[in-house]
Amino acid sequence: MVVRVPLGHRLLPVKGGLGLGLGGLVVYLPLLFSTPVLFSLPPLNNIKTDFGLNSISTNSASATAAVAAMMKAPPVAKKVKHEMEMFGDVRIDNYYWLRDDSRSNPEIISYLKEENSYADFIMEELRTAISLRFFFGFNALLCLSFFIFSVWRISICYALVTSSSMWLAPVPPCTALYLPDGIKEDDISAPVRKGPYYYYERTLEGKEYVQYCRRLIPNGGDHPSVYDTMPTGPNDPQEHIILDENIKAKEHEYYKIGAFNVSPNNKLVAYAEDTKGDEIYTVYVIDAESRVLVGKPLVGVTSYLEWAGDEALAYVTMDEIHRPDKVWLHKLGSDQSSDLCLYHEKDDMFSLDLQASESKRFLFVASESKITRFVFYFDISKQEDGLVVLTPRLNGIDTSVSHRGNHFFIKRRSDEVFNSELLVCPIDNTSATTLLLPHRESVKIQDIQLFSDNLVVFERENGLPTVTIYGLPAEGQPIEFLHGGRTVDFIDPIYSVEPSESQFTSSILRFSYSSMRTPESVYDYDMNTGISVLKKIDTVLGGFDTSNYVTERKWATSSDGTQIPISIVYRKNLVKLDGSDPLLLYGYGSYEVCIDPYFKASRLSLLDRGFIYAIAHIRGGGEMGRQWYENGKLLKKRNTFTDFIACAEYLIENKYCSKEKLCINGRSAGGLLMGAVLNMRPDLFKAAVAGVPFVDVLTTMLDPTIPLTTAEWEEWGDPRKEEFYYYMKSYSPVDNVKAQNYPNILITAGLHDTRVLYSEPAKFVAKLREMKTDNNTLLFKCEFGAGHSSKSGRFEKLQEDAFIYAFILKALDMVPSHGSGKE
Repeated sequence: MVVRVPLGHRLLPVKGGLGLGLGGLVVYLPLLFSTPVLFSLPPLNNIKTDFGLNSISTNSASATAAVAAMMKAPPVAKKVKHEMEMFGDVRIDNYYWLRDDSRSNPEIISYLKEENSYADFIMEELRTAISLRFFFGFNALLCLSFFIFSVWRISICYALVTSSSMWLAPVPPCTALYLPDGIKEDDISAPVRKGPYYYYERTLEGKEYVQYCRRLIPNGGDHPSVYDTMPTGPNDPQEHIILDENIKAKEHEYYKIGAFNVSPNNKLVAYAEDTKGDEIYTVYVIDAESRVLVGKPLVGVTSYLEWAGDEALAYVTMDEIHRPDKVWLHKLGSDQSSDLCLYHEKDDMFSLDLQASESKRFLFVASESKITRFVFYFDISKQEDGLVVLTPRLNGIDTSVSHRGNHFFIKRRSDEVFNSELLVCPIDNTSATTLLLPHRESVKIQDIQLFSDNLVVFERENGLPTVTIYGLPAEGQPIEFLHGGRTVDFIDPIYSVEPSESQFTSSILRFSYSSMRTPESVYDYDMNTGISVLKKIDTVLGGFDTSNYVTERKWATSSDGTQIPISIVYRKNLVKLDGSDPLLLYGYGSYEVCIDPYFKASRLSLLDRGFIYAIAHIRGGGEMGRQWYENGKLLKKRNTFTDFIACAEYLIENKYCSKEKLCINGRSAGGLLMGAVLNMRPDLFKAAVAGVPFVDVLTTMLDPTIPLTTAEWEEWGDPRKEEFYYYMKSYSPVDNVKAQNYPNILITAGLHDTRVLYSEPAKFVAKLREMKTDNNTLLFKCEFGAGHSSKSGRFEKLQEDAFIYAFILKALDMVPSHGSGKE
């Protein structure tokens, strides 16, 4: 699974390959010392290719010719005419038949398998015809290649390479990441104090999933300090494993824990697990010490789960279109059928949310659409009172609530105060609000976090996140205004910062920080002194040095004159900035989501090959405030696409890359972005990757039986209205595929995806195969054991990254051929 392993480390087994005995080593030992060394990586899904071992040659030209001669044609989906008429407009969808909500139609499953087989076949070409030429300037000391026969192919499974600090330059594409000296597999998260325990997660070498652990704080612990460390010596309290995901996941192709909540008295744990990828969870309650199951599981629920004291749980269920619509109260020991429904949201444009206050005294139940949000509170000490209205249901008013002492803090947004304002009110008189932070057109209030003595405000200004800390008067005292405010300083010019779990009664703020060159770092910040202490930084092995990388922010001018920020990172000693460098441009631009400049270790695999990586912060996202989002939705959605095109053109004009070196990537709504810009400007890109893409916009938004449709009419528009119908049709990717040349394209899907049905990307691929006029590669990969978030294992996710990077390298012709001397 991990391609590069330091000497002395074990090799992980290859699924589907035969073991290599001593005899095999004797047969292939002479090959180990040939230069270049032939490389081939493990098969993806045990898909058998239709060529035999005798067809493979170590001679590059003959191998390429043989592969080309045997290349099978891509799958062709049958056409079944399906007419759809609206406002006198008739659309023909010949691939409508590919949708099967049961995911069991044998003809459809067979077609998806054909697509997977074809994708594997194309990538198999790389694994059977690629050689690696050493670049000795990187001090490569030793390379051992182990050859393994399988029935239809020859595979070289692993390479052990030791390097002083660098990677080998020309690394072949593969199905597992080629990281510097491997990745750090055994690690723990920064421990969090809760009551008398430290809680943390542990990963183990060779294991896909985490262990949830805790240790007692010695002698009950002193008052929390930023200098706290968890003692791990032989005479200190020993680690206790509460739950091991690796054991739970053994019987499942997909496994994810969506919630892991410890009871207030630290005796019980409630966790929600999804074993399919469809985001339908089962909740289990276990004894934290004995791990014994308490009561019966709660089935068919969401991951919204909170303790209501030590003996009850609140949770949320969904309706038939996967809309969270009911919140329930469950008494431990009782049957789920007797649970009390606290609220049922019947409006299908609204969904429910459930959160606990930082003080743990209240639960907040919110009902929200894309423009309206109102909140109930549930007093855990007075459960007989049920839900109480805190903020009323008013169209266009969006409120979020927190609690401290005898006050509720309310973040409120409307058309007039579009970047939000902060109010406070007494618990016993919620209509008597006091303004604490006014609305500002240039600063958006993103979130707040409350402590017993402090208020932390997370804001956005000029496209970057900020963190400001205010002191609060003693509990019970009136709160009339905020004093001063201390801002936390960050070291990078562009960065990402997120709140982490903190102790409400302490003066320590914990946050997570990273940039495109700084690995994720957890800090504890003393709100009294302003001292911050690094508690953990993700380890990047292989001599990683942040000073080798440059991060920049540039501004592109969109077609209407709007300035669009672009975050950029590259390795300064590898790029030329003369237009010849390869570049991968990422975009999203929907739902007010902020794609901040963050660190991703697998991205180094590209940067250390001389790639430039960029993020286009386009309208439809929330990076520049609420108006940035409003100007990229509904009847302004096309701004999202033209912004992205403007960013691409800026990068070309300023010699970060050329059209022949520009690749693009986006997932989900970002996959819609990919589909739209491919139809609009296919000439601009060399390759595109669209993950679980929302590409059948018009048909999906006309069908209220599809999950998310009704709730998203305020995001995309309601095409039952003529104006929205024609506007959405103008950009919906499936409806705009035409007879033209397209670049190389990779599209992925998850069979159990409930957010974007697998049939959307399947239809898009089928129509592209029918219409496009080029000979460029078009691959479709549908994961049968995954949903919207792809596979669940951490190594499996790395494999997905590697598959994408391999595709990009192939498209850019950056794969070194045998004897070519390419480095």
